[in-house]
Amino acid sequence: MSFLTTRGLTAHYGDFQALFGVDIMLNEGETIAIIGANGAGKTTLMRSLSGVLRNSPEMITLDGRKIGAMSADEIVPLGLAMVPEGRRLFPSLSVEENLLIGAYGRKIEGYWNLEKIYRLFPILAERRSSPGTALSGGQQQMVAIGRALMSNPRVLLCDEISLGLAPVVIRDIYAAVPRIQESGASLIVVEQDIGQAMKVADRVYCMMEGRVTLEGTPQSLSRDDIHAAYFGVGA
Repeated sequence: MSFLTTRGLTAHYGDFQALFGVDIMLNEGETIAIIGANGAGKTTLMRSLSGVLRNSPEMITLDGRKIGAMSADEIVPLGLAMVPEGRRLFPSLSVEENLLIGAYGRKIEGYWNLEKIYRLFPILAERRSSPGTALSGGQQQMVAIGRALMSNPRVLLCDEISLGLAPVVIRDIYAAVPRIQESGASLIVVEQDIGQAMKVADRVYCMMEGRVTLEGTPQSLSRDDIHAAYFGVGA
């Protein structure tokens, strides 16, 4: 049975419809990637899953519980955390304070604590007293990931974590993914970088104009399949 599912998921911003009947599923211990061009609906999907956008209850199910109408602060305690696009650190807080905030919403004993976050990203231990916004873009992304992990999530949503970062920094950040998987978390990774998505995902969904246009394992999808699903047939 799927751990997290959407069924016929729609989403609106006022009169504008951004998602049209999106069906995805995430199995326990699995990593799925959501790919697609700008405006495909990827971030709207993540905002819906995390409770930032509210939906009908039955449209999203987490471990058998209908959560589509729940708010973000109700969903975090159930074990779902998001690394938002743009990192969104608290500028007045230190690195360590930003990390500790992640534990407030879900006070359970789990794999992740400060010591293990610092082991995952050693540079953060060195910079623990620095303001979060004084770090490089890549280091800020590590803080954002660490902050989400501090809630010991069962599902970690990662929205464009490579955006705007140098290739060497992206490599270092994605090197943490196997360690995160080993902790027991399932992941949904939103990526514009198709190659990077294919490296980390068990399965891939492609979106275009608010709809899922392709789904499969990285091994089963050809370059032509992805091109057609990403840009539209004949693009």
